[in-house]
Amino acid sequence: MHLHPLPLLLFLLCSRAQAGEIIGGTECKPHSRPYMAYLEIVNFQGQQVTCGGFLISQNFVLTAAHCAGRSITVTLGVHNRKEKENTWQKLTVVKQFPHPKYTGDIFLHDIMLLKLKRKANLTLAVGTVPLPPNFYSVPPGTMCWVAGWGRMGVMKPGSDTLQEVKQRLMDPKVCNCFVNFDHNLQLCVGNPRKKNSAFEGDSGGPLLCAGVAQGIVSYGRKDAKPPSVFTRISHYRPWINKILKKN
Repeated sequence: MHLHPLPLLLFLLCSRAQAGEIIGGTECKPHSRPYMAYLEIVNFQGQQVTCGGFLISQNFVLTAAHCAGRSITVTLGVHNRKEKENTWQKLTVVKQFPHPKYTGDIFLHDIMLLKLKRKANLTLAVGTVPLPPNFYSVPPGTMCWVAGWGRMGVMKPGSDTLQEVKQRLMDPKVCNCFVNFDHNLQLCVGNPRKKNSAFEGDSGGPLLCAGVAQGIVSYGRKDAKPPSVFTRISHYRPWINKILKKN
């Protein structure tokens, strides 16, 4: 992806950067993940960057708070981001709702809701994905999936087509190398021994476990080796519900 890596805020144990790569994955069957959203962002420095996200209702997309910017355009129904299809729905974001406790320095509460200017038209290529109930906990060892248009290697460019990779949910202690990892707020994802299928995800994209979006790609090591840290969606269901109800 084109999101510029953050300065290395913490170099103590695992150096980290904004997660932006799917490595060792495979190309998705076109439109097999109809909830995926491609985000084109003008950031606060005026640069063009990209993120992933996912449709949770006809007029709301969920993504990472570090994907906030001056303006965001969401495109739904995308497989190849360089080849426009009649499945595409390009929608303007009218309001960004980053979590009020997100500060950007330690990546806690890295979650944001985006309200679309108009409702998405649900089709075979555009659909919503379910969220977990309040405070539901997925057990370590669960196999999940992540998808995105990010880089396919540390020094490789972003992928034009949507890629997917299988990832194992790890015991929280595997992420102890990240000094600010909080098991209550985050998920530890990716087996460190599986270096050939290393994954940092596409910032803001979903972690799907048994068809339910359990996590949001937040950050990982700058060398793209697992594990990566994902925002735990279930912890934020009360906040999500409140925003959806008010808007």
